[in-house]
Amino acid sequence: MSTRRTFLAGSTAALGLAVTANAAVAEQATAAVAAPETTAQAGTRPPNFVVVLADDLGYGELGAYGQKLITTPRLDRLAAEGLRFTDAYSTAAVCAPSRCSLLTGLHTGHSTVRANPSSGGQGSLTSTDTTFAQVLQARGYRTAVIGKWGFGPEAAGQDSHPAARGFEEFYGYIDHSHAHQYYPEYLWHNDAKEPIPANAGGVKAVYAPDLLEQHALEFIDAHAGEPFLLLLTPNVPHAPSDVPDTSAYADRSWTAANKGHAAQVSYFDSLVGKVVDRLRSLGLEQDTVVLVTSDNGPHEEGGVNPDLFDANGPLRGYKRNLYEGGVRIPLIAWGPGRVQQGTSNRPTPLTDVLPTLAELGGAPAPTDVDGLSAAPLLAGSADSARHGHLYWFRDELGVTSRANAEDAKRATWLAEALRRDDWKAVRFAPERDHALPDDKWQVELYDLATDPGETRNVVDKNPSKAAELVALMRASWKDAYPRTPFGTRLTLPALAVPGQAFTVTATLDNGSARPWTSAALTLRAPAGWTVATVSPTTADQLSAGGRLAASWQVTPPAAAAPATTWEVTAEGTALTPAGPVRYPATSTVPTPPPAPTRDSYLSDLTWISATNGWGPVERDTSNGKNAAGDGPLISFGGTTYPKGLGVHAPSDIAYHLGGAAVRFTSLVGIDDFSAKQSTVGATRAKVYGDDRLLLTTPTLTAAGGPVPVDLDVRGVRVLRLVVEDANNRTSFDHTSWALARVTVA
Repeated sequence: MSTRRTFLAGSTAALGLAVTANAAVAEQATAAVAAPETTAQAGTRPPNFVVVLADDLGYGELGAYGQKLITTPRLDRLAAEGLRFTDAYSTAAVCAPSRCSLLTGLHTGHSTVRANPSSGGQGSLTSTDTTFAQVLQARGYRTAVIGKWGFGPEAAGQDSHPAARGFEEFYGYIDHSHAHQYYPEYLWHNDAKEPIPANAGGVKAVYAPDLLEQHALEFIDAHAGEPFLLLLTPNVPHAPSDVPDTSAYADRSWTAANKGHAAQVSYFDSLVGKVVDRLRSLGLEQDTVVLVTSDNGPHEEGGVNPDLFDANGPLRGYKRNLYEGGVRIPLIAWGPGRVQQGTSNRPTPLTDVLPTLAELGGAPAPTDVDGLSAAPLLAGSADSARHGHLYWFRDELGVTSRANAEDAKRATWLAEALRRDDWKAVRFAPERDHALPDDKWQVELYDLATDPGETRNVVDKNPSKAAELVALMRASWKDAYPRTPFGTRLTLPALAVPGQAFTVTATLDNGSARPWTSAALTLRAPAGWTVATVSPTTADQLSAGGRLAASWQVTPPAAAAPATTWEVTAEGTALTPAGPVRYPATSTVPTPPPAPTRDSYLSDLTWISATNGWGPVERDTSNGKNAAGDGPLISFGGTTYPKGLGVHAPSDIAYHLGGAAVRFTSLVGIDDFSAKQSTVGATRAKVYGDDRLLLTTPTLTAAGGPVPVDLDVRGVRVLRLVVEDANNRTSFDHTSWALARVTVA
C-alpha cells in the first residue's frame, strides 16, 4: 500500500542527494479523521500473532515429525499441545519465493518473487504487494519482523523495505545473501545499519541469532498490552553450520558440519521455547496464536548430510526439489486459548497464513490472494475450506548433489508441480522457457495416497490424470498478475521544484469482499509546504472493489533545500464491518540537484533515482559492490567505451536536466560481458523526457549489437533511461548505455 511515484521506483535514501528531510513533517490535513479505535479498545481482545519461520528446516527434523537424533523438546511439546499439520507446504523449494508467498498469500504462479535473487529472479517486493503485516496494521496491530527479511535492495526508503510493507519495527538482515553470515559486522535496525563492532574484521564474537532473540523478546514486552504481530525469522539452520555451542552433540561421531547443524536445529527449538516462556510470563498465552514452520525442505550445503538425520522423513527430495521433501514442511499452530489440540492432514500451503491471520484479527483482506483461511480449522471445525489444487514453480540455477540426483540431473531446469487431492504431478522443461509447449516438458505423476515417498512414476498408466494436472499448471501460471488495488496508494511527481506547485493524488481502494463506510483521505506534507485540496476527500460508502480518489496542490517553499528528499504521506481511513481501518502510504519526492551547465556524460552527473544500476550508479546499492565512478569498462563487439551506465532489466535511471540540455546521445545494447555468460539475453530500452516517451528501441540482443540513440531533449526537465526484459529471461539481461551524454546549449 505504500507506493512510489509513477517512475521513481528506486531507493531515494541513497540517491547521492542530501539526507531525507523528514525530521520536521507537519500534518497538512484536508479533513479531520479520528484515529481508528482498535478492537481491544472496543471491548474484545483480538489475538496476538507470533509467526516463526525457520530457514531450511526439513519435514523430518523435529521430534514431533519423527526425528530421532536431534533433540527438539520445546517444539515437540507445542505440537502435542497444539495443532500439528502433516500436509503443510511451502510454496517454493527455495527461500525468497517461499517467503514472498507467505507474506502476500500468492503462490509462485502469481507472486512477485518467483526465484531466488542468486538465480537472477526478481529479488524485491513492490508497491502492489500487500503483506499480512499491512492487513493487521490497518486494524491497530503493532507489527515487527525480526531476523531475515531477504528482499533487497539493502537500503531504506524503498518499496521492498519492511517498513514499506507494514512492519513498524525491523531488526535483522535485509539482503538475502547477508543472512548467510551468523557473525555479521552489522544488522539493520529499521532504516539504518547498526554496527556490531565486536564482529569487525571477521571476528566471531556476537552470534546474530542471539541478538534476534533479544529484540523479539523486547518487542513482546513492549507491546504486551496491545495486539501485536511478530514475524520471527531466524536464519538457522541454514548453512553454514555456525553455532556457538555444539556440546549437546559432542560425543557423536559426526562431522563438525553435522554437529553444528544439529545444534542449530536445537537452537531454533530453544528460541521458540523462550518466546513461549515470555508469553506465559506475561499472561498472554491465552490470547496468542503461535505458528511455527519452515520456508522449504532440508539443505545439504556446507558439508551437512541430511540423510544422516533423515531430515526429509519419509519423503523424497531436498531443498530445490519440487518433490515432497523439498516443499512439505513442518507446521505447528499453538495457542491454549485459541487453537484446538490435534493433528490435521488438510493440505495447507503457507499462502493460507494471510487470510487466516486476517480472519482471526478481524481485518479486511485482499480478495485476489490464492490462500484460504484456516481459522475455523484452528478453532476445531472440520469444515475449513480446502484448496482445489496446490501449485509450485521453480526457476533455480543453484545445484547441490543430492537434489540434482533426485531430479535426475535436472536441478537447473525449469520445473512445476501440482497436487490435486492425492495426485501429484511434477514436470521439467529442458529449456529455460516457461512458454515451451506441453509436449516438450518431461512429466511425472505420483499417487501420494499409496506412495507418499514418490517412488513410482505412474504417468504411463494414468495419461488423462497427468493431462488434467498439466492443464491446471498452465492455468495457475500468469506471466504478470495484475493485483486488485487494496488500501492507500500515493502518486507523486518526479520532482518538487522549490516555489512551484505540483499535484499529488491518492486513492483508497476497497479490495476486500465487503463494503466500507465513512471513507476519507488526508495528506501530510513537510513543514512549511502549502497544501490545497482540489477534489473531494471523503465518501459515505465504498463498495467492494470501490475507490475514493483525491487530489491536492502542494507547493514547497522557494527556499526549500535542493538535492534533498522529502516525505509525503497519504492516509486512508474507513469503517469496515469488523471495525475501523487506517492505511498509510508514504513516499518521497526530491528537490532536484543542479542542472548541468556544460556538456556532460551522465555518469558524471548526480542522478535523481537509480533502480538496478551498477558502475556510476553504484551508490544506491541496488546491485553489486563496486565503488562509485564509471565502474567496469563497457564493450560492444570488442570495442571498449570508457564512459557509460550498466543496468539490468528491469531498470530505471532518472537525471535532472532542468531544461538546459538540447541533445542526448548514447549506444545501448547487451554488452560483451553479458554475452559471454549466455546468448539468451533480450531487452528493450526506452527513453522518456518528463514522462513523454521519446524512444523505444527494437529488441536488443548480443548478436544484434548496440543501437545508437540521438534525441532532441530541448525543454526536458527529467530524463529517464529504462530497460525492460524482452523475453522473460531476466538472468542474462545485463544492458549498457555507452557514452551516455547530454549536450548543453
